[in-house]
Amino acid sequence: MKETLQCNTEVCVEESLRRLLDDYLTQKQTSLMQLRRGTLSREAFLREAAEHLHRYDPQPEEAEQEIIDAFEQYIFGYSKLSILIDDPTVSDIRVISFDNVRVKREGRRMDAGISFGTEKEYRRFIDYIATKNQVNISNLNAIQRFTDTESHPDFILRFTLSMPLVNTYSEPYLCIRKVPKSFPQMRTLVDKGMMDAETAELLVHRFRRGSTIICGGNSSGKTTLLNALKETLPDDVAVLVTQQADELTTMYHPDMMFLHSLPGNSESRVSYDLKQISIAGLTMDVDFFIIGEIKGAEALYLLNAACTGQICAATIHATSADKAADKLADYAMYESRYSRDELMRMLDCFETFVFMEHYRVRQIFACKGWNEARKNLEYERLL
Repeated sequence: MKETLQCNTEVCVEESLRRLLDDYLTQKQTSLMQLRRGTLSREAFLREAAEHLHRYDPQPEEAEQEIIDAFEQYIFGYSKLSILIDDPTVSDIRVISFDNVRVKREGRRMDAGISFGTEKEYRRFIDYIATKNQVNISNLNAIQRFTDTESHPDFILRFTLSMPLVNTYSEPYLCIRKVPKSFPQMRTLVDKGMMDAETAELLVHRFRRGSTIICGGNSSGKTTLLNALKETLPDDVAVLVTQQADELTTMYHPDMMFLHSLPGNSESRVSYDLKQISIAGLTMDVDFFIIGEIKGAEALYLLNAACTGQICAATIHATSADKAADKLADYAMYESRYSRDELMRMLDCFETFVFMEHYRVRQIFACKGWNEARKNLEYERLL
């Protein structure tokens, strides 16, 4: 009898929590927005929620406190995904359906061991994270990418969300990339086996001296290496970083500025892509120009900066160190009237090409210049 009563109490708590969340997602979104903007404190927000619960859905005192505790975890964390976000061994979370949550743990993909109770609960969670991050998920915005830099003390959370309008199946897809705020430095990367000490010393020397491209596939360690290398720049070097998502940050450097792109949506025509912020960056007084990841026409402006003597660095997707220049030229052609040969000739201003695979430095090529007779870049392999 006691077990049945407890079970019924748990059901009541769960139902009350669901009603409270629904109220805040439908009737009290203003409070969520004020919380996000910092005009409403955490304490005041929870006090307001407790008063709302007590007034419209009263429960025994102990149950009300349990509901508010669960509500706090939902609002200030990410509900059932919070345990995965807190786990330092998990780098990526993929929600394929309400009962199918996958993770990448220390480079291996596996079942997360958790799930949402129902499709309705999962959809309510999607509505919540959209509201929390001020993202519109209407049919005009069925694919959204956004970043949460505030919710977790240790990680920046990069979200990619696609809604059923563009999915083959009826549920949203949610992918979360966790980017450590306290990213590893070069010495730590050596200790973890990304490279040996001699290779690290070589990369730091070449990174400071001339322009560098770091390439590889998805989750290969490109950004991790670039984040560590840029922290080795001297304090008297002015650095500008442009990026699509806030993955590159600084822990120590005193003269480093960061710009990120701003996608437009159906409610606002205001947008700034990497091309636009890269152009703006070239007008600033900087010694070192970094683009987090080359994906389009911004490649031309990185190339222009490198050709005019500015030291540059970027990451790009490519299958080997000697293929990175070809990929960069492909992207630069989106925006330029230069021929492919002209762009490839200009690319000899990049001195170092690094290839990453499975979080290891696999190749380092030094660019030796353009061979006019063969119409190609020549390299010396250093690793």
